Amino acid sequence: MLAVRLHGGDGALHFDDIDVPVAATADQVVVKVRACGVCYSDIHVVDGDFGSEPRPLTLGHEVTAFSEEHGDVFVYTPWGCGECRFCATGSEMICPKSHEAGLFDQGGYAEYMLVPHRRYIFPLGDLDPIDSAPLGCGGLTAFRAVKQALGVLRQGHGQRALVLGAGGLGQYAVQYLRMLSDAEVHVGDPDPVKCETAKGLGASEAAAPGDLEGPYTAVLDFVAAQASLEDAARLVDRQGILIAIGLHGGRIPFGFGAVPMEARLTTSVWGSLDDFAELIQLAQREEIRHVVERLPLADAAIAHERLRRGDVKGRFVLVP
Repeated sequence: MLAVRLHGGDGALHFDDIDVPVAATADQVVVKVRACGVCYSDIHVVDGDFGSEPRPLTLGHEVTAFSEEHGDVFVYTPWGCGECRFCATGSEMICPKSHEAGLFDQGGYAEYMLVPHRRYIFPLGDLDPIDSAPLGCGGLTAFRAVKQALGVLRQGHGQRALVLGAGGLGQYAVQYLRMLSDAEVHVGDPDPVKCETAKGLGASEAAAPGDLEGPYTAVLDFVAAQASLEDAARLVDRQGILIAIGLHGGRIPFGFGAVPMEARLTTSVWGSLDDFAELIQLAQREEIRHVVERLPLADAAIAHERLRRGDVKGRFVLVP
């Protein structure tokens, strides 16, 4: 089968012909990959930012597939140890011994994939396996962040939520906030094209962050670079919540006087097994719009190059 893999530390993608994996236990399952989304985390893996091992390593963690038992399925890919207190509550994405597919285990840039346990398989129902593939990380990560914000936003009416970054994840967050809360949703992004996209998805205002006026009850920062976190701290309300989701390495001071009084600052990571089940039910019930550009698996390097340039409106999806 074809698999797109990293061999060494030079970041080069290799298009290898390797054996189809074989399940070694009754809990494991081999699935035929239908589609795999391209996430910016894949770029971080290529650049060595996560210290990803082993090598060769097959990339990819936004996977839909076909299984003999269930037909078309989602694959939940932040695999944990299955034994710690985090795994016991389904929060495998923060397991200290996690081995996420495409980051520290073999992923979905391939024709077949070995899934270590059947609990990671979720039937798609009527969802399109290609268009819905990005729900596995981009959609799920935004969903968990919005769920954290809802606990604050539901405390009253007339509140406002701000999404910083109107890329793939931010576009999901705008829709979830509109579906699940009464908050007025604004977007901060320097790209006017992405701002118009956000308005089309339900944002009532979208502009460069410097042009926005706070305060906002909830600020979800899908960039989390230095500038965006500084904007987030400036715009969040007292007793509001600031959630950092992006991986761009920003840091801001915390303490009395550094942020608004009783504002909560937290991070949000991927999503739990229960979050994924809830999201799939939501997607089956409501239309979740997203721009998906389909590319053949053999064009993985092209997808990475374009993603680095920002030449993407939503999400690339690789199709074997």
